[in-house]
Amino acid sequence: MWIADQWKDYEVLDTSSGEKLERWGDYLLVRPDPQVIWDTPHAHPGWKKKNGHYHRSTRGGGEWEFFSLPKQWSIRYRELTFNLKPFSFKHTGLFPEQAVNWDWFGERIRERLEKEPGKPVKVLNLFAYTGGATLAALAAGASVTHVDASKGMVGWAKENAVSSGLGDRPVRWLVDDCTKFVEREIRRGSRYDGIIMDPPSYGRGPKGEIWKIETSVFPFIQLAAQLLSEDALFFLINSYTTGLAPSVLTYMLSLALKGRGGTVVSDEIGLPVTGSGLTLPCGASGRWSR
Repeated sequence: MWIADQWKDYEVLDTSSGEKLERWGDYLLVRPDPQVIWDTPHAHPGWKKKNGHYHRSTRGGGEWEFFSLPKQWSIRYRELTFNLKPFSFKHTGLFPEQAVNWDWFGERIRERLEKEPGKPVKVLNLFAYTGGATLAALAAGASVTHVDASKGMVGWAKENAVSSGLGDRPVRWLVDDCTKFVEREIRRGSRYDGIIMDPPSYGRGPKGEIWKIETSVFPFIQLAAQLLSEDALFFLINSYTTGLAPSVLTYMLSLALKGRGGTVVSDEIGLPVTGSGLTLPCGASGRWSR
């Protein structure tokens, strides 16, 4: 398992009965987590001192209950700053476990720029959400094309870039359907040295386009692979869908990138749990690198 264990402003303090107790900077949140199927004593004092609690509803969805939590605050990871706010379906605008991937492709980018300092590294971030991966690539020295179907998420990503001191870096912020954007880029002959994608299990594009990961993801990987440059550095795919095991990610990347050489590895990603010393599984990632 690849573990995001370099955080200072975030940690999972404890887990029990379908929930996790987290520290986000100065604030404690309790949120549901389907992986936490064990029932252990709520020994950590934070369970009683929480600033926010997301309650799942038996009818689906849920709602937040707040206790002295600001509408927005920020935390840092290395040189990056992320603006957080609790919003629909338990989210805060950041997936901290992805930091282990940020470090991985950031190193690939920096290595290339050290070897070929005059040659830019172009990265495409698809289903880019609030821009964690975009910021990490920019900080490493790449130019980034950030694509997400939600105007609100793209706006949030721009705010994070400014807060991180990266507002003047070479980045294109695009509100678009990812599949249609990739198709247009292929026709334009565009090429990228790195591709990142974090596809949802299910979603709709800005014009009602339907995305269902079981039927859509492999054709999309094949499509996006056409945008890789001849000496591309990496291809990263993340999955929070239970049915897509790491081995499935390996098979899809190996098939889509057959003939390019390089290495494909996939594994679970996770976060350390301070209270128990265990690691909380948080989905899986597949990585191709030259």
